[in-house]
Amino acid sequence: MPRDSTRRFIAPFARITIEDVPRVGGKNASLGEMICNLRDAGVNVPDGFAISADAFRLHVGQAGIAEEIYAALETVDVRDVDALARVGRRARDLVARAPLPEEVWSEIEAAYVDLSRASGVDLADVAVRSSATAEDLPTASFAGQQETFLYVRGPAALRRAVVDCMASLFTDRAIAYRAERGFLHRDVALSVGVQRMIRSACAGVIFTLDPESGFRDVVLVTGAYGLGETVVQGSVNPDEFWVHKPTLRAGFRPILQRVRGDKALRLVAAPGSGARSTRIEAVPEPERERLVLTDDEVLQLARWSLAIEDHYEKRLGRPTPMDLEWAKDGVSGELAILQARPETVHSQKQAPALELYRLRAKGRVLARGKSVGGSVAAGAVRILRDPAQKAAFQPGEILVTTETGPDWEPILHRAGAVVTDRGGRTSHAAIVSRELGIPCVVGTDDASRALRDGQRVTVSCAEGEEGRVYEGELPFERETIAPADLPQPRVPLQLNVGSPERAFQLAHLPSAGVGLARMELIVLNAIGVHPMALVHPERVEDAAARAEIARRTRGYPTAPEFFVTQLASGVARIAAAFHPRPVLLRFSDFKTHEYRDLLGGAAFEPDEANPMIGFRGASRYYSDRYRDGFALECAAVRRVRDEMGLTNLAVMVPFCRTLGEARRVLGELERNGLRRGERGLEIWVMCEIPSNAICAEEFAELFDGFSIGSNDLTQLTLGIDRDSNLLAELFDERDPAVKKLIESVVQGAHRRGRKVGICGQAPSDYPDFAEFLVGLGIDSISLNADAFATVTRRLAG
Repeated sequence: MPRDSTRRFIAPFARITIEDVPRVGGKNASLGEMICNLRDAGVNVPDGFAISADAFRLHVGQAGIAEEIYAALETVDVRDVDALARVGRRARDLVARAPLPEEVWSEIEAAYVDLSRASGVDLADVAVRSSATAEDLPTASFAGQQETFLYVRGPAALRRAVVDCMASLFTDRAIAYRAERGFLHRDVALSVGVQRMIRSACAGVIFTLDPESGFRDVVLVTGAYGLGETVVQGSVNPDEFWVHKPTLRAGFRPILQRVRGDKALRLVAAPGSGARSTRIEAVPEPERERLVLTDDEVLQLARWSLAIEDHYEKRLGRPTPMDLEWAKDGVSGELAILQARPETVHSQKQAPALELYRLRAKGRVLARGKSVGGSVAAGAVRILRDPAQKAAFQPGEILVTTETGPDWEPILHRAGAVVTDRGGRTSHAAIVSRELGIPCVVGTDDASRALRDGQRVTVSCAEGEEGRVYEGELPFERETIAPADLPQPRVPLQLNVGSPERAFQLAHLPSAGVGLARMELIVLNAIGVHPMALVHPERVEDAAARAEIARRTRGYPTAPEFFVTQLASGVARIAAAFHPRPVLLRFSDFKTHEYRDLLGGAAFEPDEANPMIGFRGASRYYSDRYRDGFALECAAVRRVRDEMGLTNLAVMVPFCRTLGEARRVLGELERNGLRRGERGLEIWVMCEIPSNAICAEEFAELFDGFSIGSNDLTQLTLGIDRDSNLLAELFDERDPAVKKLIESVVQGAHRRGRKVGICGQAPSDYPDFAEFLVGLGIDSISLNADAFATVTRRLAG
């Protein structure tokens, strides 16, 4: 890229590419790369200019301070926090007090005047950012190691900010970071970026993968009000939006999930001018209740993110997940990308191993927040209010604090786990914990008050989206699975998935898809309200239940929309995780007493002596007692398939007793916009009643496939209550009568060209039963994740 020959120390972003990292550092080079190559794709990046690393070298060289600084850095032990602080403070003072060379300043001032004119103002507000020459590498982000100055206006403020930015190359955290990663201090110089300031109404961070599991087919957008530093530093719990890449590329609107954060604080411009003219203010409650971005804005940011990721992959010749920062201007409403760097954790894993942690016991939950890292750790609590207290911290302790920033990194490197009151999955604590491979629970609100120093706890991030801090040191186990090393089984193996939060992680397993996704578990965990209570709230007499329902549905256009949105989100995460592999969703299969336990459920559910064989499954869907609730289930499925484009989702009808009932359910599905065969929709039936097996060929005329529920089939074949301890020794899926019925359904379905799978526990528990199924020619076996590797090896071809 041609340079401006009249300016030795200044490079406009429009004349920079990533090949210029040695001259302008990683951050500035990336901004230039996007401006030069992605403007035609519509990606909006605020303009500006880079002050080259040569300007920094001249600054320290002309002042005669280079040798003193580097000699001290080369001998300091960064583990000696007092010595590190002393050397760092001296280096920063030397740089900050040295006069900026006039030949450098004259070029900076002229470039600032040009930028102001191009912005249509006399004195532009700018952001002054550091850009180290060893920064934003795929193996080391250097994120947050140097300083940024915002809302800088006027030559005097700009001059001070530039020098202070140069001095920040020698923050304690930056010195330690380079030393720990083997970078020579003399080899790293600092370029400064001066960028037109976006007057942020809201801002945040984007990852072009799921930062927890490394799943590559989603974009995660996070955001909060004001400047994005509150999101990066973890000062707030931001909103979160997941978008599915493949169906976004196909033209759909696949926002898989929206999570509303509390967004209690925001960083905004303060009156006056000059560097650091910002202040923190509280966000009013009505604003906190709203999402910071509309769906259209989320999708726009996601499309830009894909364009950036695609460009870098072509440019670098390798998969390059990206870590981006964005903002929305509060006056013009424009969206902009402020920074782009390679993601530094999952991008380094060429053949990732899947680590599955399982708690072997449970304890009292002391704190809850968002889980980061997927692992478990136990140890003693150490509550710190300030990184200056680091001398008290012992290796392996559980760090508990309000939030962390770059100054905390020497402590984080010694922590067994991290728990913070504030912050989201893109906060500083979350990012560093992922790099270190330790569990982290963020956004707990009160962990630093609920826990006490020295208390023994277990930090679990292995139970889905919610991270928990348990009382006591609980036993846990870890299984490491290398998916690439698993053999090819003789029959396709699928997964039973009940938790959408684990879906992205489980998608790494080489399964043939999902043979059972349990809708009722999503309803229970993400909604917790009886669907009929949302459609007919006037029937709910319990005042406390009505108040809680109102609280949960606040912010949604209607109460039924709350149900549809939450259910569609959970289903969509599973369908997206395994796309394009098939995902088979079973409609709700609560029993009446389980429905009664949902909020508002008592008003709609009868008392039954034996709910296991009562009003459940198919019989509910066409009954006036539940028809309106079933319509909400169907609306969620339509949203996932039609709006998000996840047509790999098929549905399954449970506990369908007769052929007449099957026809009535299919009619109900059609009335709710789910017609068999339309846009490839498959409708399966559970085979869990002897009538399903006896009339397998007739049921095969109505449905696209069967999934055997071996527990219920055994219960109803042998006449044994599956929950009875007295008869437990007689309950056996391998009983000859049960096996004959299974053989009958496989043969009958195959005669009609239909597929048969099984989603019960028996193949996981009994090797001989799995072999029996393979011998029958069953089309698939669906397993719980903890049995997948074992059964795969057992059934290797």
